Amino acid sequence: MPGPVPGPRPTRFPAFLPARLHAFLPARSPGNARRLRLALTLLPLVLLAVWAAVDWRTVHGGAVRLASADPRWLLAGAFFTALCSVASACVRQGATPERLPPGQLLATQFAAGAAGHALPGNIGAHAVVLRFLRGRGIPLARATSSLALYSAVKPVAKTLVILAFVVAFPGTLRLAELLPEGDTLALVGGITAVSLAAVVTLITTVRPLRRPLIGGLRTALNDTRLVHSRPVRALALWGGAAAFPLCQGAVLASVGSSLGLPVSWPQMLFAYLVASTAAGAVPAPGGLGPMDAALVFTLVAFGAPATLATTTVIGYRVLTVWLPLLPGTLVLSALVRAKVL
Repeated sequence: MPGPVPGPRPTRFPAFLPARLHAFLPARSPGNARRLRLALTLLPLVLLAVWAAVDWRTVHGGAVRLASADPRWLLAGAFFTALCSVASACVRQGATPERLPPGQLLATQFAAGAAGHALPGNIGAHAVVLRFLRGRGIPLARATSSLALYSAVKPVAKTLVILAFVVAFPGTLRLAELLPEGDTLALVGGITAVSLAAVVTLITTVRPLRRPLIGGLRTALNDTRLVHSRPVRALALWGGAAAFPLCQGAVLASVGSSLGLPVSWPQMLFAYLVASTAAGAVPAPGGLGPMDAALVFTLVAFGAPATLATTTVIGYRVLTVWLPLLPGTLVLSALVRAKVL
């Protein structure tokens, strides 16, 4: 007699989960998939509400202080804020050999900007972009190498922009007042050397990590060579990476001009470049905290009153974080529901 017809095999969960946890996990089904997608859609809005409740004093105080600002300059700051997403989208496309749909890429980058403020080190933004690239059929190794190239090009381009400012405005930047003391430089150098030594030791001694890391490095080098063999991709990559910090600095300068800050535009742009470089070593969500303190310090070093410099930084945060945060989370939820992410 023929045996019973076997039913559909249950979907197994990842092997790295403990066996005892499998009983508590729901079975995979279309209904559970829809519930998970709905939860992922609502999660950004919940995080936004929690963040607003925690940091409400900053938002309210910044709005009150900006009530007397020149609205035309604030509108210019909002325009430069929108250009930041365009510049980031150019870098993302330049770092990917495959052609990406411009509309979805720009929407994804706008949503990634909101996700990047939730986790330190821009992890949230990278996760959103990684899902987008995987949804376009790009293999995981190539998508990861694209993120690595994106992360590597931006600080290099910012350094080149800083050097260009030093050459173009040698007498107005007050470099002596911005440079850290010798002990601070020695501490930063020591931390950097220890970190590099730890990474090299980890790669050379842990064999399970060696093969995937070497394979990922080989893929990244091949994609980097392929991208730079196409002038349009290279222009989008480096041009967008250089334009992004300038757009961010233009937002700060627009807010400063709206409040009558007694600092020139080149100085405010350079203040942002220096402050963002210094605060980038601290893994705070969206650079909040260290970035604000560094901006206030650099603006005061250029002759701005401390109170006015603080108000300028608050206005900069309102335009770059709080203004795009709600539409960014809505776009993120819409992309999840549309299965783009």
